[in-house]
Amino acid sequence: MRLNRLVVAGAVVAIVLAISSAMSAKDVVLPSPDLDDTLADTPAHVSAVIAGGCFWGIEEVYQHVRGVVTAVSGYSGGPQKYAKYDLVSSGTTGHAESVKVVYDPSQITYGQLLKVFFSVAHDPTQRGGQGPDTGPQYRSMIFYGSDRQQAVARAYMDQLRDARVFGKNDITTQLVPLTAFYDAEAYHQDFAAHNPYNPYIMMWDRPKVDALKKQFPQLYVK
Repeated sequence: MRLNRLVVAGAVVAIVLAISSAMSAKDVVLPSPDLDDTLADTPAHVSAVIAGGCFWGIEEVYQHVRGVVTAVSGYSGGPQKYAKYDLVSSGTTGHAESVKVVYDPSQITYGQLLKVFFSVAHDPTQRGGQGPDTGPQYRSMIFYGSDRQQAVARAYMDQLRDARVFGKNDITTQLVPLTAFYDAEAYHQDFAAHNPYNPYIMMWDRPKVDALKKQFPQLYVK
């Protein structure tokens, strides 16, 4: 399990910092979605559920996006009785480690959230997981909660494919209806914020936030 191998020691931290400083998220510049909503006239709370590898990193990225109210780690895609970390980690439950992003549509659109998702939050062309995390529980997914979310997401994926922004690599993201989202255990919530010097966070998640700040300065918030 991921948590069991994350031992923070002075020497390890120094090594990982050196490696992390040399790493950066892919500098993939994506077009904005052709199909998207305009900013709403009044504030509201709307949910979007996505998955793309370890939920720690996805959660942390969206916690730094202007217009996002909350980002919560959890599980989607399987039955409620299997929505537990030790079971999901087996890769046999149907669940993916997911993040529920609650955002204000008067400040940011669903399409803009997807642009962040496909550019800096994860690698949508990687099959079988993300980075060191392999298995179906780490697959790339968009769980749409409405016909409009489905239409925007499908149109954007088609747009990215047609533009060949990822070269010969195809987008592996699955687009499926949201049936339920189950919050993950308390110790997973805000994990990156509570453990900024954790080697895993420094190596795999900090570069994503750095890429967000670089590519989306107008959206980045501390």
